[in-house]
Amino acid sequence: MAIDDRHARIPTTAPAREAGAALRAHGCARLNRDVRVGANADANPTRDAGTTAHASVGAGRRSQAGFTLLEMMVVLVIAGLLVSLTALTMTRNPRTDLNEEAQRLALLFESAGDEAQVRARPIAWQPLDGGFRFDLRTDDGWRPLRDDLLKPRQWEGGVTGVTIDYPGSSSQASRVVFGTEAIDVPVRITLFSAAGRATIVGTGNGRYEVH
Repeated sequence: MAIDDRHARIPTTAPAREAGAALRAHGCARLNRDVRVGANADANPTRDAGTTAHASVGAGRRSQAGFTLLEMMVVLVIAGLLVSLTALTMTRNPRTDLNEEAQRLALLFESAGDEAQVRARPIAWQPLDGGFRFDLRTDDGWRPLRDDLLKPRQWEGGVTGVTIDYPGSSSQASRVVFGTEAIDVPVRITLFSAAGRATIVGTGNGRYEVH
């Protein structure tokens, strides 16, 4: 018996179409899922970048805070030093100031004695009101020295008076003379201030000591 081809293909064609539709639906669902996954993956780097940027800003702020703290510590140290120096200045002992002035004058006396020998001319130390000066003996008399070392100076240490005594002399001298020889006459110079006195002793060998 002959079989009609149209009726033979109908049973097989309908299931095929249903299977194809199912496959297409499954493929679309998978494609949509992949698209969503890709979109989420693309979104994650943005969040990571934002997190990294936020961390960098936070680190920068912490660095700025640390640098500011360091500056504050430096300022506090400097302020402490200034306060200490001010306190030392305010509590300075006047007696110490007088002794330092005597030490300075003793060194100047030694320099004047050496200078007199080098120049082969006597040099005299002359105390004045408010200060002192060194004079050089010339053919025309005593002339004040103007060099950096033996130039006229003002008193420091609160000096208010001076006495000059040469052993064996009954009167006080008005100046100290440094001769051209290495051996000189012993002398005592006493400085007075409100804090007391300081004595400079020259033994005649070119050296001067504070007592």
